[in-house]
Amino acid sequence: MIKRQREKILILTGSLGDGHNKAAQAILEAAQYYRPDVDVEIVDFLEWTHPYLHSVGKYCYMQWVKSLPSVYGYLYRKTREDNTFSHMFKRMKSFSTDRMLELLHQVRPTEVVCTFPGAAAAMSHLKSMGLIRIPTVTVITDYTAHSYWIHPCTDRYLVGADHVKQALLRYRVPEQQISVTGIPIRLPFTRQYDRNMLRERYGLDQQLPTVLIMGGGHGLIGKQFLSVLQSDELAPIQFIFVCGRNEKLKHLLEEELGGPKTHHRVLITGFIDHVHELMALSDLIITKPGGLTVSEALALELPMMLYKPIPGQEQDNAAYLVGLGAAIEAKNAADLKMQLLQVMKNRALLTALKKKAKASVPVWGRLIR
Repeated sequence: MIKRQREKILILTGSLGDGHNKAAQAILEAAQYYRPDVDVEIVDFLEWTHPYLHSVGKYCYMQWVKSLPSVYGYLYRKTREDNTFSHMFKRMKSFSTDRMLELLHQVRPTEVVCTFPGAAAAMSHLKSMGLIRIPTVTVITDYTAHSYWIHPCTDRYLVGADHVKQALLRYRVPEQQISVTGIPIRLPFTRQYDRNMLRERYGLDQQLPTVLIMGGGHGLIGKQFLSVLQSDELAPIQFIFVCGRNEKLKHLLEEELGGPKTHHRVLITGFIDHVHELMALSDLIITKPGGLTVSEALALELPMMLYKPIPGQEQDNAAYLVGLGAAIEAKNAADLKMQLLQVMKNRALLTALKKKAKASVPVWGRLIR
């Protein structure tokens, strides 16, 4: 009797921004919870294919996006459709075929899930060359579509919303290969929480409006941003800053907002593993519109203020969320101040945003509740 191979999913992610890794972790977590009979392994595609250069490449990419967002946006728009320009970029193979085959030989997956477009391109290339026949799924981690996600040998696409599905249909992807699942989010973001209990746990005021600020490590927080938060025009607010691993930003905020320098209450944290609890106890989040962060906020019914989205997928995400009525976009510091004043003075507006967020809970969040 031939022993059947145990199912094994290989998730290929990439560390350009946090979203691809977050989606990979969410899929791993869900698989472990709902399908413990399936083995799951996550591999960073960039780290595997470029073990010595991936850190430098990641740094250069992030600096490029922050320093020259208009150039990034131009290239993003130019390659969005399936055209000569986008084909030229797709032909620029950025991985080693031998390294990819070595990985697949080591892991021996029965299915590969890609949360990073470069990994999807690599898998499609290997399949088109007849080197592998492994079923491949691509998870698009933003509320938008782009040609670099689309490859001829992908077997299935998981997308965040119906308008992304419609875009893939325009790319001539067969409808039976597209599933509208929502963007994968980790289980803690799909649960219900007692807000008062959480505020008590973190020593926060039960009555003050609470604003969570995330994304400082990606260019959100600057001098103009801080001047808005230090403004006397704003009635007292409880601000929570999540700085992640950006210790420099954490020290800056402690200097600028510590003691009597602001009449607001301020909580500043570094890297934490309980962001879901801070979202659950907050009234509003100010953030960059990354696909995973905004999906987590939607699942916890948290209204959003999206600050200075960069051209490209962030602008697309922002347009989608504003269209839903679950978010407000602030294009600059002056706009941020005006919008924040309006929301804090008009609680009905905040309530309306929350209701729209609740009505727009991602499908993934509903499926695993």
